[in-house]
Amino acid sequence: MTTEVLERPEVKDADADNGPEMFHYVRKDKIAESAVMGTFVIALCGERFPVTRTPKPGSPVCPRCKEIYESMTG
Repeated sequence: MTTEVLERPEVKDADADNGPEMFHYVRKDKIAESAVMGTFVIALCGERFPVTRTPKPGSPVCPRCKEIYESMTG
């Protein structure tokens, strides 16, 4: 299974700082479909969201996704 880190869109309150946006691990074969069709992907941590952005090196990763991914690969 191939995964890639993606952003989960966050709804932010204008008066509150919810911290940095997190990127999540999802199945690589679902990324293009989501980006083109607007379908939702499911991250390893269970979050559901449409693909809207590509992560840059150093982007924050969801700790739960990272933990699950590392347990699968190592």
